[in-house]
Amino acid sequence: MTKRTDQDLKIAYASLSAFDKKFELQALQHSDQLTKPQGSLGRLEDIAVWMCGWQRTLTPRDGKAYTLIFAGNHGVTKQGVSAFPAEVTVQMVANFANGGAAINQLCKAIPSTLRVIPLSLDKPTQDFTVAPAMTAEECAEAFDIGAQSVPDDADIVILGEMGIGNTTAAAAVACAVAGGAAHDWVGSGTGIDTDTLIRKRQVVDKAIALHRGKLTGALAILQHVGGRELAAIAGAVWRARELGIPVILDGYVVSAAAAALTQVHPDMLAHCLAGHKSVEIGHQRLLDALKMKPLLDLNMRLGEGSGAQLALAVVRAAVAAFTQMATFASAQVAGKDTAVADKVA
Repeated sequence: MTKRTDQDLKIAYASLSAFDKKFELQALQHSDQLTKPQGSLGRLEDIAVWMCGWQRTLTPRDGKAYTLIFAGNHGVTKQGVSAFPAEVTVQMVANFANGGAAINQLCKAIPSTLRVIPLSLDKPTQDFTVAPAMTAEECAEAFDIGAQSVPDDADIVILGEMGIGNTTAAAAVACAVAGGAAHDWVGSGTGIDTDTLIRKRQVVDKAIALHRGKLTGALAILQHVGGRELAAIAGAVWRARELGIPVILDGYVVSAAAAALTQVHPDMLAHCLAGHKSVEIGHQRLLDALKMKPLLDLNMRLGEGSGAQLALAVVRAAVAAFTQMATFASAQVAGKDTAVADKVA
């Protein structure tokens, strides 16, 4: 696949799949005929209509769900920003393969096909306080790996990550996208102490100051202050948009990686749902900046796609209600219009 540049993305944006307003209108009309007061299922109704618009159907599908977990290692861990050593990334990828991680259990409980994609774990990114995290070629390669990982037959894609140090990268990316300073975006990650938190904020401020003039586009941001798994997540989000596949984003790291694409166009995440709100302090701020309302808030901060995987159950509930409920006519139940007509008569 040809290596992309930020200019390539801007040019290609016009050819991406778009939300179908015709199916949205038809879905709204169908939803209003189901045996319930209009709007009584709240966001479940919104989700079902959203699925119809992206899949261009009145029978939205959720059976072919793929959970993609991208894993990468970060040179910035040399700065002591994490409670865990970098080798834990490799060990956790092995745990995924052996079926022992939380996401393995959640993918069984809320069925989806789990795929774990490690990205050059033996070659951490550069410490982005002294150099760009990646070369332009490395970033574009990771982006393309993410794009190639999205199955063409997917009904919905759930995105997650694994990478010691990647909440530091996420904070730097969020800061580059939405502005502010490190204290707005840096949280405790995997459970660091106060001294490490202070150091982590200093690292992000230093990185933004070093690269400020070069953070001029989605790939540029990911290259300079991101990481391979963040670039791959962005590539997966891009490819899903090309194919018109709905996406559920996990927590802070995934949301930050996806947010970089808003530098291409503000509506680049229109085909994405925020699966949950992480307890990471920057995540709610980032969701606010993206104007995205999370489906769940369960005080989670694990990553691995865990919150997004749980949100898949909500999406499936929305689809089931929309596609399987009876209409007032088919159930021979008097609707609101009928009751009004009877009163008038």
